[in-house]
Amino acid sequence: MPFLLLKSEPDTFSIDDLRKAKGKTTLWDGVRNFQARNTMLAAAVGDRAFFYHSNAKPPGIAGLCEVVATNVVDPTQFDEASHYYDATSPKDNPRWHTIKVKFVEKFPNFLSLDELRDTFTGDDLIILRKGSRLSVTPVDDTVAAQILQLARGKA
Repeated sequence: MPFLLLKSEPDTFSIDDLRKAKGKTTLWDGVRNFQARNTMLAAAVGDRAFFYHSNAKPPGIAGLCEVVATNVVDPTQFDEASHYYDATSPKDNPRWHTIKVKFVEKFPNFLSLDELRDTFTGDDLIILRKGSRLSVTPVDDTVAAQILQLARGKA
């Protein structure tokens, strides 16, 4: 699975925040959905991820990052002060794992949700499916190539 789509609210953490982060990297922590977690567990170092701004006006794909570490224990599950604390996760066998990503680029063409809907179907992109709220999803290579062309202005 060489491409993922990662959703984040830009008021919380944006593509610009990733670009400014120390080492231009961050843990993709706080994911508390087993399907999204399993998608991250299947990721490999070097996989690329589209950075999607959710709950924004407009929402859409803002940039690209790369997976630089996999199967990282999500520390927020053990932090009682964290919104993502999970009192039921055993420290000797943590339930929640994540990935570490590094900034690659902010796209010259932001791809809004409406533009994505005009170009793709729910079969192409999981985020376009009615009721889909997953924060981490796989993206097919063919669809990823189209997104890259659109975002870089080569379509």
